[in-house]
Amino acid sequence: MNQFKLLTRDPNRLIAKRSRFYAVSRDSRAIQFFVGFALSVSLLCESMPRAVGKVTPQVKERVEQGLDWLAYQQEKLGHWSAQGRYPTAMTSLAGLAFLCEGSTTTQGKYSENLRRAVDFLVRRSRPNGLIGDQDDDRYTYGHGFAMLFLSQILGEEEDLERREDLIRVLSQAVIFTGQAQTNAGGWGYVSAKDGSGFDEGSTTITQVQGLRGCRNAGISVPKEIIDKAIEYIHRCTLSDGGVQYSSKGGGARPAITAAAIACLYNAGQYDDEYVPRMLEYCEKNLKPDVQDSFGHWHYAHFYYSQVEYRQGGEQWNTYLDSISRRLLREVKLLKIGDDTVAVWEQGMVGPVYTTALNLIILQLDKASLPIYQR
Repeated sequence: MNQFKLLTRDPNRLIAKRSRFYAVSRDSRAIQFFVGFALSVSLLCESMPRAVGKVTPQVKERVEQGLDWLAYQQEKLGHWSAQGRYPTAMTSLAGLAFLCEGSTTTQGKYSENLRRAVDFLVRRSRPNGLIGDQDDDRYTYGHGFAMLFLSQILGEEEDLERREDLIRVLSQAVIFTGQAQTNAGGWGYVSAKDGSGFDEGSTTITQVQGLRGCRNAGISVPKEIIDKAIEYIHRCTLSDGGVQYSSKGGGARPAITAAAIACLYNAGQYDDEYVPRMLEYCEKNLKPDVQDSFGHWHYAHFYYSQVEYRQGGEQWNTYLDSISRRLLREVKLLKIGDDTVAVWEQGMVGPVYTTALNLIILQLDKASLPIYQR
């Protein structure tokens, strides 16, 4: 639905998008036909209810309360942080949670929160293309999440000046990401130059998903960057399907494996020969109702939920039911004034991080963001 909105706002862009599949006549009547057809399809899709899975009324209530808690935590400058750290990453993740609810910068309950978040991140864009601060010891996380968040904003942004700012920021960000890629094809906590070529799986996935979001929004992304990243993931995949920490070793990690599958899907590699054994590894190691046997549980399921959602059907419904029960057990209710809000305090990074991830997981069925759609 969001993709139809994106295409119909600019008829010239519509023709450009469709020209790969249809031979469009230069005759104005042909252009009018295609534009009129797309508008009709868009209006039809607007009137059709979105399919939802097994989201219960209690889950919906906790999601609303969690979003309200996040809104209360936003700082005056428009950002969120993890105990004062990682403002770029935390702002991007919180923003994604609000976008999943259906709000945009112009419409919805959290439109003001989103506008302030976008303005903060645009101000964080550096002359070299980095979104964030270079003195952050893990700035690639923030940069990747910011690309993802802002690219989803771009598709719905109606303000011309804000759109131009977003296109400029994202175009420069893509260039920075390409220059930050290591010779092995991955990314580290900082750019290849700043990190002496160190690479690591989770930051690699963050960059690829951000790049895919940019590409979907119409930003030019060189194919060779994605191709190198896919080769990197293949190189890091072990015989049992687990994806290791780095191209230099470090053992298989469930969280990185789940993220790697989501990354391959985002890159369009649905039939990648590595995926079946990676899925088998995740099915063995990422059961939501099993006691944690590894670190970064919420991060792992942030990506694994995307994988399961794309599988669809009963597999997704079973997973959603299981993880929803667990997240309902873990949530904490608080009073802020007369309002009851919800927060998840588990995890090492802090409650903004954990709450934002969980809210995204529990809202995937809304299909509000193109990057997470089937």
